[in-house]
Amino acid sequence: MSITLPVPGGGGATPQPNYYVNTPQFGEYQFVSLSEIINNFTATYIGEGKILENTLRGDVHFHAHRALQELHYDTLKSCKSLEVEVCGNLRVPLPHDYVNYTKITMVGQGGIEQVLYPMRHTSNPKTIEQTGACTDDGDTADTYTFPAGFDSCGTIAPTSSTWDAFSGGNGVLGGSSTSSNNHSHSHGHDDIFSTRFGLQPEHAQTNGSFFIDCNTGMVYLSSNVAGKKIIIHYLSDGHGTTDEAMVPKLAEEAMYKWIAYGCASARVDVGEGVIQRLKKERFAETRKAKIRLSNIKIEEITQLMRNRSKWIKH
Repeated sequence: MSITLPVPGGGGATPQPNYYVNTPQFGEYQFVSLSEIINNFTATYIGEGKILENTLRGDVHFHAHRALQELHYDTLKSCKSLEVEVCGNLRVPLPHDYVNYTKITMVGQGGIEQVLYPMRHTSNPKTIEQTGACTDDGDTADTYTFPAGFDSCGTIAPTSSTWDAFSGGNGVLGGSSTSSNNHSHSHGHDDIFSTRFGLQPEHAQTNGSFFIDCNTGMVYLSSNVAGKKIIIHYLSDGHGTTDEAMVPKLAEEAMYKWIAYGCASARVDVGEGVIQRLKKERFAETRKAKIRLSNIKIEEITQLMRNRSKWIKH
Protein backbone atom coordinates (compact mmCIF):
# COMPACT_ATOMS: atom_id res chain seq x y z
CA MET A 1 0.00 0.00 0.00
CA SER A 2 1.29 3.46 -0.83
CA ILE A 3 0.09 6.89 0.20
CA THR A 4 0.75 10.18 -1.53
CA LEU A 5 0.95 13.35 0.49
CA PRO A 6 0.72 16.84 -1.01
CA VAL A 7 3.90 18.87 -0.95
CA PRO A 8 3.63 22.53 0.18
CA GLY A 9 3.74 24.81 -2.81
CA GLY A 10 1.87 22.49 -5.14
CA GLY A 11 4.97 20.69 -6.35
CA GLY A 12 3.34 17.29 -6.71
CA ALA A 13 3.19 14.54 -4.11
CA THR A 14 5.66 12.46 -2.15
CA PRO A 15 4.97 8.70 -1.92
CA GLN A 16 5.07 7.10 1.52
CA PRO A 17 5.15 3.36 0.77
CA ASN A 18 6.48 2.24 4.17
CA TYR A 19 4.20 4.22 6.45
CA TYR A 20 2.14 1.20 7.55
CA VAL A 21 5.18 -1.07 7.78
CA ASN A 22 8.11 0.70 9.42
CA THR A 23 6.44 3.59 11.26
CA PRO A 24 7.20 3.43 15.03
CA GLN A 25 4.20 5.60 15.91
CA PHE A 26 1.22 6.31 13.69
CA GLY A 27 -0.02 9.87 13.44
CA GLU A 28 3.30 11.43 14.41
CA TYR A 29 3.02 13.92 11.52
CA GLN A 30 0.62 15.99 13.61
CA PHE A 31 3.43 16.80 16.06
CA VAL A 32 6.66 18.75 15.91
CA SER A 33 9.53 18.04 18.26
CA LEU A 34 10.70 20.56 20.82
CA SER A 35 14.21 20.52 19.37
CA GLU A 36 12.80 21.55 15.98
CA ILE A 37 10.93 24.42 17.59
CA ILE A 38 14.12 25.59 19.33
CA ASN A 39 16.10 25.40 16.09
CA ASN A 40 13.42 27.22 14.09
CA PHE A 41 13.10 29.92 16.74
CA THR A 42 16.86 30.45 16.87
CA ALA A 43 17.04 30.83 13.10
CA THR A 44 14.04 33.17 12.87
CA TYR A 45 14.08 35.40 15.96
CA ILE A 46 17.75 35.61 16.95
CA GLY A 47 20.40 37.44 14.99
CA GLU A 48 21.57 40.83 13.85
CA GLY A 49 18.69 43.13 12.98
CA LYS A 50 16.07 40.81 14.50
CA ILE A 51 13.90 41.14 17.58
CA LEU A 52 16.29 39.27 19.85
CA GLU A 53 19.97 39.94 19.31
CA ASN A 54 22.72 38.12 21.21
CA THR A 55 20.26 35.84 22.98
CA LEU A 56 21.92 32.69 24.28
CA ARG A 57 20.66 29.32 23.13
CA GLY A 58 20.45 28.27 26.77
CA ASP A 59 17.86 31.01 27.37
CA VAL A 60 15.83 29.78 24.40
CA HIS A 61 16.05 26.21 25.69
CA PHE A 62 14.83 27.24 29.17
CA HIS A 63 11.88 29.32 27.96
CA ALA A 64 10.91 26.60 25.46
CA HIS A 65 10.58 24.07 28.27
CA ARG A 66 8.68 26.56 30.42
CA ALA A 67 6.33 27.31 27.52
CA LEU A 68 5.73 23.60 27.01
CA GLN A 69 4.84 23.19 30.67
CA GLU A 70 2.47 26.14 30.82
CA LEU A 71 0.70 25.20 27.59
CA HIS A 72 0.24 21.63 28.75
CA TYR A 73 -1.79 22.75 31.77
CA ASP A 74 -4.49 24.78 30.02
CA THR A 75 -4.07 24.62 26.23
CA LEU A 76 -2.53 21.35 25.12
CA LYS A 77 -4.31 19.45 27.90
CA SER A 78 -1.92 16.56 28.15
CA CYS A 79 -4.49 14.29 29.79
CA LYS A 80 -3.12 10.83 30.40
CA SER A 81 -4.67 7.78 31.98
CA LEU A 82 -3.32 4.83 33.93
CA GLU A 83 -5.25 1.64 34.69
CA VAL A 84 -4.26 -0.22 37.85
CA GLU A 85 -5.79 -2.94 39.99
CA VAL A 86 -6.45 -2.08 43.64
CA CYS A 87 -4.79 -4.50 46.04
CA GLY A 88 -5.83 -5.37 49.56
CA ASN A 89 -3.92 -2.44 51.09
CA LEU A 90 -6.36 -0.10 49.27
CA ARG A 91 -3.70 2.24 47.93
CA VAL A 92 -1.98 2.77 44.62
CA PRO A 93 0.98 5.02 43.76
CA LEU A 94 0.62 8.12 41.65
CA PRO A 95 2.11 8.02 38.13
CA HIS A 96 5.70 9.21 37.81
CA ASP A 97 4.74 12.23 35.67
CA TYR A 98 1.65 13.17 37.71
CA VAL A 99 0.91 16.88 38.16
CA ASN A 100 -2.81 16.94 38.98
CA TYR A 101 -5.75 14.61 38.53
CA THR A 102 -8.77 15.28 36.37
CA LYS A 103 -10.84 12.33 37.61
CA ILE A 104 -10.49 8.84 39.04
CA THR A 105 -12.89 6.17 37.85
CA MET A 106 -13.64 2.53 38.60
CA VAL A 107 -14.07 0.10 35.71
CA GLY A 108 -17.56 -1.35 35.98
CA GLN A 109 -19.48 -3.89 33.96
CA GLY A 110 -19.05 -3.64 30.22
CA GLY A 111 -16.04 -1.37 30.62
CA ILE A 112 -18.17 1.58 31.76
CA GLU A 113 -16.20 3.98 33.95
CA GLN A 114 -17.86 4.94 37.21
CA VAL A 115 -16.60 8.14 38.78
CA LEU A 116 -15.06 8.03 42.26
CA TYR A 117 -15.36 11.17 44.36
CA PRO A 118 -12.71 12.65 46.65
CA MET A 119 -13.10 12.45 50.41
CA ARG A 120 -12.55 15.96 51.78
CA HIS A 121 -13.11 15.38 55.49
CA THR A 122 -9.90 13.68 56.49
CA SER A 123 -6.16 13.58 55.85
CA ASN A 124 -3.12 11.43 56.49
CA PRO A 125 -0.71 13.64 58.44
CA LYS A 126 2.76 12.55 59.42
CA THR A 127 2.89 11.07 62.89
CA ILE A 128 5.39 12.42 65.40
CA GLU A 129 6.66 9.87 67.88
CA GLN A 130 6.57 11.72 71.19
CA THR A 131 8.08 10.52 74.43
CA GLY A 132 8.30 12.58 77.60
CA ALA A 133 8.51 12.52 81.37
CA CYS A 134 7.17 15.01 83.91
CA THR A 135 9.70 16.88 86.01
CA ASP A 136 9.36 18.07 89.59
CA ASP A 137 8.17 21.53 88.60
CA GLY A 138 5.40 20.11 86.45
CA ASP A 139 7.10 20.66 83.08
CA THR A 140 7.45 17.90 80.56
CA ALA A 141 10.70 17.10 78.80
CA ASP A 142 9.52 15.78 75.44
CA THR A 143 11.47 14.07 72.72
CA TYR A 144 10.11 14.22 69.19
CA THR A 145 10.98 11.90 66.32
CA PHE A 146 9.87 12.66 62.79
CA PRO A 147 9.50 9.44 60.80
CA ALA A 148 10.68 9.24 57.22
CA GLY A 149 8.19 8.77 54.41
CA PHE A 150 9.76 5.50 53.31
CA ASP A 151 11.72 2.86 55.17
CA SER A 152 14.86 1.10 53.97
CA CYS A 153 12.82 -1.47 52.06
CA GLY A 154 11.04 1.20 50.02
CA THR A 155 7.65 0.59 51.63
CA ILE A 156 5.33 3.29 52.85
CA ALA A 157 5.71 4.38 56.45
CA PRO A 158 2.80 3.55 58.79
CA THR A 159 -0.28 5.68 58.36
CA SER A 160 -1.38 8.16 60.98
CA SER A 161 -3.94 7.42 63.66
CA THR A 162 -6.25 9.95 61.98
CA TRP A 163 -6.36 7.96 58.77
CA ASP A 164 -6.53 4.60 60.59
CA ALA A 165 -9.57 5.78 62.54
CA PHE A 166 -11.19 7.12 59.38
CA SER A 167 -10.58 4.09 57.20
CA GLY A 168 -11.58 1.41 59.73
CA GLY A 169 -14.02 0.65 62.46
CA ASN A 170 -17.37 2.12 61.51
CA GLY A 171 -17.15 1.50 57.80
CA VAL A 172 -16.34 5.06 56.84
CA LEU A 173 -14.21 3.76 54.03
CA GLY A 174 -15.41 0.25 54.46
CA GLY A 175 -17.81 0.50 51.55
CA SER A 176 -20.92 0.13 53.69
CA SER A 177 -24.00 1.97 52.57
CA THR A 178 -26.41 3.71 54.87
CA SER A 179 -29.35 2.09 53.13
CA SER A 180 -30.09 0.04 50.08
CA ASN A 181 -32.80 2.51 49.22
CA ASN A 182 -30.97 5.80 49.25
CA HIS A 183 -27.88 4.47 47.45
CA SER A 184 -25.43 6.54 49.43
CA HIS A 185 -22.48 6.09 51.74
CA SER A 186 -22.71 7.40 55.26
CA HIS A 187 -18.99 8.14 55.65
CA GLY A 188 -19.65 8.80 59.31
CA HIS A 189 -21.99 11.71 58.66
CA ASP A 190 -25.30 10.22 59.77
CA ASP A 191 -24.95 11.93 63.11
CA ILE A 192 -24.38 15.27 61.38
CA PHE A 193 -26.83 15.27 58.50
CA SER A 194 -29.30 12.63 59.77
CA THR A 195 -31.13 12.54 56.42
CA ARG A 196 -30.34 12.94 52.77
CA PHE A 197 -31.18 16.64 52.99
CA GLY A 198 -27.93 18.52 52.46
CA LEU A 199 -26.04 15.36 51.48
CA GLN A 200 -22.86 16.21 49.61
CA PRO A 201 -22.22 14.67 46.16
CA GLU A 202 -19.23 12.60 47.27
CA HIS A 203 -21.49 10.86 49.83
CA ALA A 204 -24.54 10.34 47.61
CA GLN A 205 -23.08 7.45 45.62
CA THR A 206 -21.96 3.86 46.08
CA ASN A 207 -19.03 3.75 43.69
CA GLY A 208 -16.48 4.57 46.37
CA SER A 209 -14.18 7.37 47.45
CA PHE A 210 -10.51 8.22 47.33
CA PHE A 211 -8.01 10.44 49.06
CA ILE A 212 -4.71 11.60 47.54
CA ASP A 213 -1.79 11.97 49.92
CA CYS A 214 0.69 14.21 48.10
CA ASN A 215 3.32 13.70 50.82
CA THR A 216 3.65 9.99 50.10
CA GLY A 217 2.43 10.06 46.51
CA MET A 218 -0.31 7.53 47.19
CA VAL A 219 -4.01 7.28 46.38
CA TYR A 220 -6.05 5.76 49.22
CA LEU A 221 -9.34 4.14 48.21
CA SER A 222 -12.42 2.77 49.91
CA SER A 223 -12.63 -0.96 50.50
CA ASN A 224 -15.48 -1.54 48.05
CA VAL A 225 -12.94 -0.88 45.28
CA ALA A 226 -10.61 -3.67 46.45
CA GLY A 227 -9.79 -6.16 43.72
CA LYS A 228 -11.24 -3.90 41.03
CA LYS A 229 -9.49 -1.83 38.42
CA ILE A 230 -9.41 1.94 38.58
CA ILE A 231 -8.29 4.47 35.99
CA ILE A 232 -6.39 7.57 37.08
CA HIS A 233 -6.93 10.40 34.62
CA TYR A 234 -4.30 13.04 35.23
CA LEU A 235 -2.44 16.00 33.79
CA SER A 236 1.26 15.95 32.94
CA ASP A 237 3.64 18.71 31.89
CA GLY A 238 5.10 17.02 28.82
CA HIS A 239 8.45 16.24 30.44
CA GLY A 240 7.76 12.76 31.78
CA THR A 241 10.08 11.12 29.24
CA THR A 242 12.22 12.35 26.38
CA ASP A 243 9.71 10.92 23.90
CA GLU A 244 7.00 13.28 25.17
CA ALA A 245 8.80 16.48 24.13
CA MET A 246 6.39 16.90 21.23
CA VAL A 247 4.07 19.79 20.40
CA PRO A 248 0.94 19.64 18.22
CA LYS A 249 1.45 21.60 15.02
CA LEU A 250 -1.78 23.46 15.75
CA ALA A 251 0.02 25.10 18.71
CA GLU A 252 3.44 25.58 17.10
CA GLU A 253 3.05 29.32 16.59
CA ALA A 254 1.92 29.74 20.19
CA MET A 255 5.18 28.11 21.31
CA TYR A 256 7.19 30.65 19.31
CA LYS A 257 5.33 33.56 20.89
CA TRP A 258 5.77 32.15 24.39
CA ILE A 259 9.51 31.73 23.87
CA ALA A 260 9.86 35.18 22.33
CA TYR A 261 8.03 36.88 25.18
CA GLY A 262 10.00 34.94 27.79
CA CYS A 263 13.36 35.81 26.26
CA ALA A 264 12.45 39.46 25.67
CA SER A 265 11.00 40.07 29.13
CA ALA A 266 14.18 38.74 30.74
CA ARG A 267 16.43 41.24 28.95
CA VAL A 268 17.08 44.85 29.92
CA ASP A 269 17.93 46.05 26.40
CA VAL A 270 14.50 45.30 24.93
CA GLY A 271 12.02 48.15 24.83
CA GLU A 272 8.81 47.98 26.80
CA GLY A 273 6.82 48.48 23.62
CA VAL A 274 8.31 45.36 22.08
CA ILE A 275 7.62 43.37 25.24
CA GLN A 276 3.98 44.46 25.32
CA ARG A 277 3.59 43.62 21.63
CA LEU A 278 4.99 40.14 22.20
CA LYS A 279 2.71 39.71 25.20
CA LYS A 280 -0.37 40.50 23.10
CA GLU A 281 0.82 38.16 20.36
CA ARG A 282 1.36 35.41 22.92
CA PHE A 283 -2.17 35.84 24.23
CA ALA A 284 -3.66 35.86 20.71
CA GLU A 285 -1.78 32.75 19.56
CA THR A 286 -2.60 30.88 22.78
CA ARG A 287 -6.28 31.65 22.32
CA LYS A 288 -6.09 30.54 18.69
CA ALA A 289 -4.39 27.29 19.73
CA LYS A 290 -7.13 26.60 22.28
CA ILE A 291 -9.80 27.03 19.62
CA ARG A 292 -7.96 24.80 17.19
CA LEU A 293 -7.32 22.06 19.74
CA SER A 294 -10.89 22.17 21.07
CA ASN A 295 -11.75 20.11 17.98
CA ILE A 296 -15.35 21.28 17.86
CA LYS A 297 -17.29 19.87 14.92
CA ILE A 298 -20.56 21.32 13.64
CA GLU A 299 -22.01 17.81 13.24
CA GLU A 300 -21.37 17.01 16.92
CA ILE A 301 -22.95 20.29 18.03
CA THR A 302 -25.98 19.56 15.86
CA GLN A 303 -26.33 16.10 17.36
CA LEU A 304 -26.26 17.53 20.88
CA MET A 305 -28.78 20.24 20.05
CA ARG A 306 -31.21 17.69 18.65
CA ASN A 307 -31.76 16.47 22.18
CA ARG A 308 -33.50 19.76 22.88
CA SER A 309 -36.90 20.96 21.73
CA LYS A 310 -35.57 22.85 18.72
CA TRP A 311 -35.60 22.35 14.99
CA ILE A 312 -32.06 22.48 13.65
CA LYS A 313 -31.57 23.23 9.96
CA HIS A 314 -28.22 22.79 8.31
